[in-house]
Amino acid sequence: MVTTALRYAPEDPFSLLESCQRTLEWILYNHRHQPIPRCWIDHPYGEEEITLLEEELMPVLSKLLRRIEEIDTALETQQQAQLPSAAQAQEPVLQR
Repeated sequence: MVTTALRYAPEDPFSLLESCQRTLEWILYNHRHQPIPRCWIDHPYGEEEITLLEEELMPVLSKLLRRIEEIDTALETQQQAQLPSAAQAQEPVLQR
């Protein structure tokens, strides 16, 4: 089964998505009832923007990560199914 990324790995860009999701969850959790500062605009994210992140962005990000997991699982299953046939093809034929 696919392992869960604990941190971003440059060789695996999909781990960046998971890292972003976890970081965003942490930010939302730790800024409950507080505005989230934005460095490039003068207006921090308030309750309305935070609600949009929680209700619109987080579900989409979760759905994307679930779909990636489904694709990875299908690929792993396909690879595992091919392993026995590849091993049999490499076995020497015994002659009597």
